[in-house]
Amino acid sequence: MSLYVLIQNSIEEFKHLAKPRKKLNAKNRKGPGRFSSLFLLILGILSACFGLKGFLLPNHFIDGGVTGISMLISFLSGLPLPLLIVMINIPFVILGYKQVGIVFAIKTALAVLGLGLALAVIDFPDITHDKLLVAVFGGFFLGAGIGLAIRGGGVLDGTEVLALFVSRKAGMSVGDLILLFNILIFSAAAWFLDFERAMYSTLTYLSASKTIDFVIHGLEEYTGVTIVSERSEEIRRIIVYQMGWGVTLLKGKRGYGSHGEKNHDMDVIYTVITRLEINKLKGLIERIDPNAFMVMHSINDSKGGMIKKNPLHRLK
Repeated sequence: MSLYVLIQNSIEEFKHLAKPRKKLNAKNRKGPGRFSSLFLLILGILSACFGLKGFLLPNHFIDGGVTGISMLISFLSGLPLPLLIVMINIPFVILGYKQVGIVFAIKTALAVLGLGLALAVIDFPDITHDKLLVAVFGGFFLGAGIGLAIRGGGVLDGTEVLALFVSRKAGMSVGDLILLFNILIFSAAAWFLDFERAMYSTLTYLSASKTIDFVIHGLEEYTGVTIVSERSEEIRRIIVYQMGWGVTLLKGKRGYGSHGEKNHDMDVIYTVITRLEINKLKGLIERIDPNAFMVMHSINDSKGGMIKKNPLHRLK
């Protein structure tokens, strides 16, 4: 999922932030960025707290990761959840300091402590006891909180930091490790709670995961588009001059298609757009060349070029 991808992509950024910098004058200081980061962390803490206390905890549902482990231990032992969340995350904060950097570790520590404090002092009413609504919306608010905390530069759950560390040692992908970790958690939930709650908890985890992806990438999730057309120059002009998007021309050679073998050189167009703009691009190409061949694939992140960032991306 996008949580661990963001951590991997941000390692160098956090290391750079942790290096000593030259003194800046008042004009060059980036104060608003700090306030934005703090605001996102606070908003993430409140959203996660609402998802836990308003939906999941009253119905004995759990999530994946360290939060899920803390909830399961709390249900079985009666120990306070805020204390467990803080204590269990401490080793991962230390690991985050070693793997990513001091700025990331400080923000993560503040986020975890803030979540523990919010769970201890803030009361939310029980919103619903419908199991499906609890799983979907509990996961939604918890995932939104985790995603907002990530946008603020920290995490509320240390599982991804551990998976990143182990993947470098064991050679497994971070996604495979997180999946294996959560399978163990939900298997334990099925054993100690019951199968029905474990299945609903799995649904909670899936809802939270999709919400995290949405919060991190937003509606403007990027899509790479490759266009093969005999009228590539006309398509390029429309994309560049009419729509204002950047393109890259790749030198290609026509092979064998529905009209037989055509062995000649041609330009292949590659561009990166948001998924909201896909239909617009399709319509433009359809008018120019109905027989154009298009291939689209999702992109986790991009940097440089003529990519248009939405306001939320600029807070990163």
